[in-house]
Amino acid sequence: MTTTVTPESLLSDNDLPRRQRWPARLWGVLAVLSLVLFLDGLDVSMVGVALPSIGTELHLTTSSLQWIVSGYVLGYGGLLLLGGRTADLLGRRRVFLIALAVFAVASLLGGLVDSGPLLIATRFVKGVSAAFTAPTGLSIITTTFAEGRMRNKALSIYTVFGASGYSSGLIFGGLMTGIGWRWTFLMPVPIAIVALTAGLALIPRDTPASSGGHDVLGALTSTGAMLVLVYDLVSAPARGWTAPVTLALFAAVIVLLIAFVYVERRVRHPLVRLGILRKGTLVRANLAIVALFGSYTSFQFIITLYLQDVLGWAPLKMALALLPAGLLVALSAPFAGTMIDRFGTARFIVGGLAAMSAGYVLFLPIGTHPVYVTAILPTAVLLGVGFALGFPSINVQATAGIHDDEQGLAAGLVQTAAQVGAALVLAVTTALISGDGPPARTAAGVLAEYRPGLVFVTFVAVAGLAMALVPFAVRRRARHVGAHRAEIVPAEVEEAEAA
Repeated sequence: MTTTVTPESLLSDNDLPRRQRWPARLWGVLAVLSLVLFLDGLDVSMVGVALPSIGTELHLTTSSLQWIVSGYVLGYGGLLLLGGRTADLLGRRRVFLIALAVFAVASLLGGLVDSGPLLIATRFVKGVSAAFTAPTGLSIITTTFAEGRMRNKALSIYTVFGASGYSSGLIFGGLMTGIGWRWTFLMPVPIAIVALTAGLALIPRDTPASSGGHDVLGALTSTGAMLVLVYDLVSAPARGWTAPVTLALFAAVIVLLIAFVYVERRVRHPLVRLGILRKGTLVRANLAIVALFGSYTSFQFIITLYLQDVLGWAPLKMALALLPAGLLVALSAPFAGTMIDRFGTARFIVGGLAAMSAGYVLFLPIGTHPVYVTAILPTAVLLGVGFALGFPSINVQATAGIHDDEQGLAAGLVQTAAQVGAALVLAVTTALISGDGPPARTAAGVLAEYRPGLVFVTFVAVAGLAMALVPFAVRRRARHVGAHRAEIVPAEVEEAEAA
């Protein structure tokens, strides 16, 4: 007789809620899910380091290179919500493992192709597979760990692994690119196979939803809108912002977005229940992740080109220069959950965006002969602090107070915001960088081309910080008004009594 292990049975082992001890199998499940999220983040940033080498070998322009990043994040962000819904309908374990297998195969193909368009296509497929593993993994956690201290601890470990992947990908990317850029695509293959094998053994079976359906039309309209918008933003500088084709594509984006809202209001099983967007904490978390992840992805795109093309640094030297950021994120993992419990998510989100904004501001005056300790290291440290504070806090805030049957939706929304936000910010950044000029350019000239992109990245982070501060300003004003009324009312009472 076979016994099915469920998340609930894992939690009840050893009187877990009372003793706050997790059984080894539960730790194993969390480790598998965290490893896959680490792999998702690793893949984005590791390939970013290889972009100059890829561009040289495959003869790709700067705008074409950005599609290697954008192809992944668009596939990732465009289908995240469908991925979460599919997991609910077909079973989280099944969807997670199948998507992970597709990710491994696409990684292998990416390391073997010799064509830019084919390389971008494999990146898009990997993004699509990640769109199914990421929300599924997060929903497994949020339905396994009870809301509160236990879930915060699990989510902090899980999300810090993701943040560590984005940060340490620079290091691994430098090492792999030193051997050959193809290894940045091949390295994830054995990691994915290990995670797949462990997942087959450890992830508990679950029961798919007894009713429901896929909102394919909603997925097509939302993903189509994002793809068209990013393409239009990237290609508009060469075509002209007022060219008929540019304006027609912007109009198509508006039509697709209107169609998406119409579909979501009419379809029986919507991809997004629009009413969930009335929850302020969820909306603020989504805006914060756009600012944090969008600015970071675009800054990484610029700095990898700057350090290798302008300064002539080898990929490994560049990776070591940015190592402090990755170390800070990784070392924060054991403490993130406890600190969030103590101080709440809002303060950490503000602190994270403030640190990242300061890092970008410090980098703005960078020249062609920077001193590492004073010009690059402070930014690397501040970005590490910002990611360590902001990334786990945003994910905890996004899923707090959400009913279990919509945990997958909330998780998918915040991850969609991260990926689509990254694609849009990167598209605008690339449009501001006129990097397809004549090949014989001076270092100062190339840096001058990058400068508008750096300014825009800084603006995105500062705007995110300003939005994160709004609730604090509202509460402060409310306290001030309350205190003012408390002072006025007694005076009014005295006047009434005197009368």
